[in-house]
Amino acid sequence: MTDYELRETKDLARDDVLGLYRANKWSSAAKPDRLMTALGNSDTVVTAWAPGPRKGDTLIGLGNALSDGALVVYYPHLLVHPDWHGKGVGRAIIRHMQERYAGFHQHALIADAPAIGFYERCGFTRAGDCQAMWIYAGGDG
Repeated sequence: MTDYELRETKDLARDDVLGLYRANKWSSAAKPDRLMTALGNSDTVVTAWAPGPRKGDTLIGLGNALSDGALVVYYPHLLVHPDWHGKGVGRAIIRHMQERYAGFHQHALIADAPAIGFYERCGFTRAGDCQAMWIYAGGDG
């Protein structure tokens, strides 16, 4: 039994989302309008919620997916609040999305070096001789 609940929803309060992104020091928190638009435009958003100290639940994790609906799914964001790292939240979010897109030809993501081991434990492998490439407007990469 877990002490959090997964939900597939794009109906997210801005303050909840920004709090999670800021806690993880993600640069996209500095672009709140674009971040909320991006999540709203995602094919899927999976969130993790823990019972809050006051009314309502606390957002402790979030992952999103972009997909062509048939062959390829890309997972751009996976965040878990630092207080919840190592408790299976990220793995549960990834597993939920892998089940959602089961049978797709390609599941793709870009992993920062510290996260590579985590994604390998979730079944991802390095993409042969492929290299991730980007034009990045963040400041944290």
